[in-house]
Amino acid sequence: MWRRVASSLSPMISSSSSSSRSLALNQAASGLKLGEFFSTHMINPEERVSPPKEKAPFITFVLGGPGSGKGTQCEKIVETFGLQHLSAGDLLRREIAMNTKNGATILNLIKDGKIVPSEVTVKLIQKELESSDSSKFLIDGFPRTEENRVAFERIIRADPDVVLFFDCPEEEMVTRVLNRNQGRIDDNITTMKKRLKIFNALNRPVIDYYKNKGKLYTINAIGTVDDIFQQHVLPIFNSFEQFKESRHVNPKSTISSSLVESSS
Repeated sequence: MWRRVASSLSPMISSSSSSSRSLALNQAASGLKLGEFFSTHMINPEERVSPPKEKAPFITFVLGGPGSGKGTQCEKIVETFGLQHLSAGDLLRREIAMNTKNGATILNLIKDGKIVPSEVTVKLIQKELESSDSSKFLIDGFPRTEENRVAFERIIRADPDVVLFFDCPEEEMVTRVLNRNQGRIDDNITTMKKRLKIFNALNRPVIDYYKNKGKLYTINAIGTVDDIFQQHVLPIFNSFEQFKESRHVNPKSTISSSLVESSS
């Protein structure tokens, strides 16, 4: 679906890549942090960066704190419009479950309380975008940070068409999470407030960035699932030409699948 970069690189690029590898190895020998080392060496400097597509995919980012209701809304969007659902967290967990070398390294980083480098997550997303027959994607819970956003734009060379932010009062989100009997077993008021504080600190710059670019749609996430979808979400997608005749394209889709087959 996407054009591939030519397999042979110019001598100038090869020389530059070789120099970059040497510098990275020297830094690692000097005590480079594990996360930085992982980012440098797992992602081969000679790996391709996606060129612009002949026909760019339609990309939607969905943001919102725990308990904001974005998960159920993602399900309804996928079911109604047939977007392919991608979750950064699911892709990382799948890599770990497959017991690959990269998965083992990801697991060790998480166990050590370190954040998986953005380049790693974006490369997994890139693989899904390139291997799919779909041209419409919903990326759930990403980007979480400015570093995520910058890495996505640099590697994928694409901007999202739509960024949905489900805005919900803190007390409502806490109540929803504690009453839904799923998710983290250690959730309580204290841990939830801490999670929300971290989310706001990391995600707010991303929200503000897309707001300034005119791509952000802030959704009042108070109400029933159907009311929020009908009143706030549906009109957004109906405003885009490619979705006007797309209703019920994939009615059997479920959010439990990290990659939803699309019939676009």
